[in-house]
Amino acid sequence: MAAMDDDNSRIVRSQNGDDEAFETLIRDYQRMIHSLCFRMTGSLADADDLAQETFIHAYQHLASFRAQSRFSSWLYRIAMNQCLNWRKRKAKQDQLHKDWSEQEQDVSGSNSSVVQPIQEALMKLHPKQRAAIILTTYDGLSHAEAARVLGCSETTISWRLFAARGKLRRWLKGIRPTESAP
Repeated sequence: MAAMDDDNSRIVRSQNGDDEAFETLIRDYQRMIHSLCFRMTGSLADADDLAQETFIHAYQHLASFRAQSRFSSWLYRIAMNQCLNWRKRKAKQDQLHKDWSEQEQDVSGSNSSVVQPIQEALMKLHPKQRAAIILTTYDGLSHAEAARVLGCSETTISWRLFAARGKLRRWLKGIRPTESAP
């Protein structure tokens, strides 16, 4: 019971801006969260990242913790959500890498004349539009994830993508992959 009272005291102090109290909470729960993340990912590096993301998320949303459950349960739920989202992103990235590798194999044959103009067109885009295209199309991030990476709103990402795709369509009009000879 004393540990829960200590947690509650640290949580209240953290909610009131005491960073040292939150650091103590991190030290108390770091092993538990890291262990969960490692079991979910099988990778120490990914577990390190996900544990850090868990504590960042907890810090940012500490005001919403209402002590209706134990702090450890709340943290555990955040960590589990971080891991599940990581798994979805990783599956999406793996699929994109597979697709791009297959396309690259196709391109290395008869379609090599298409790659250079596409790269040149991408480089002509405004850097913010290019970043939005690369993050969403090439890296498979959602609009929300790309917005977080670029520090803007999802609406801004949508507008950048709309503008970039329009420019790319105009610039690449008439460029088609050649059919491979039988």
